[in-house]
Amino acid sequence: MSDGLMQIGTVAERIGLSLRTIRYYEEVGLVAPAGRSPGGFRLYSEDDVAQLRLIMRMKPLDFSLEQMRDLLDAVAELAADPPPTGDRRAELTARVAAHRTAVQEKVRSLRDLLARAEEFADLLGSPTVLHP
Repeated sequence: MSDGLMQIGTVAERIGLSLRTIRYYEEVGLVAPAGRSPGGFRLYSEDDVAQLRLIMRMKPLDFSLEQMRDLLDAVAELAADPPPTGDRRAELTARVAAHRTAVQEKVRSLRDLLARAEEFADLLGSPTVLHP
């Protein structure tokens, strides 16, 4: 592809998402192709691929579409050329930090759940579970 752009099939294979999922993310406004080929095929840049990878990390952590959109918008604006300055930069940085805090809380919760699941698995492996 010209200018390093990739068709949707290449992107899907490269990052392990289905074509349908990538199209859905476009429909809900999470990612937009960098352009279209003369034949109308979606074309994606490396930045689009990075954005899809970020979405893939958010999805299993139960981020809502609105939360995903907010984080993606903040990250994109912080990476813009020229980058934001002053109060706007501080606001965007705070938004990203709030999402980071939410993810850290989710990690703590998942670790607790994993510990309880491991305890339960151990209990089920114990002969006393059947004959207390």
